[in-house]
Amino acid sequence: MDFLSQLLPIIIYVLLIVLIILLIVIAIKTIKTMNKVDEIVDNVDKKVKALDGVFSLIETTTDKFTSITETIIGSITGFFASLFSKKKNKDKIEEDE
Repeated sequence: MDFLSQLLPIIIYVLLIVLIILLIVIAIKTIKTMNKVDEIVDNVDKKVKALDGVFSLIETTTDKFTSITETIIGSITGFFASLFSKKKNKDKIEEDE
């Protein structure tokens, strides 16, 4: 019994030392991984900023194309509306006579 009371604290201390060493190793690996992730995020951010000009150009082109399309559609709609309104006006004039 006396032997176990001396051996048990030694085993616990050894296990605690191993656990502390493992935690230190895991912390160091985590720090290295976080540094790599930070470099990747910086690289992606740099590449996205480089593409901002292209996206701006595409947005401007799309806006102008939409504006031109709306103008053309509005003109065509107005033309057909004027045709039908003239036809309705002619029908009303004929009914009045």
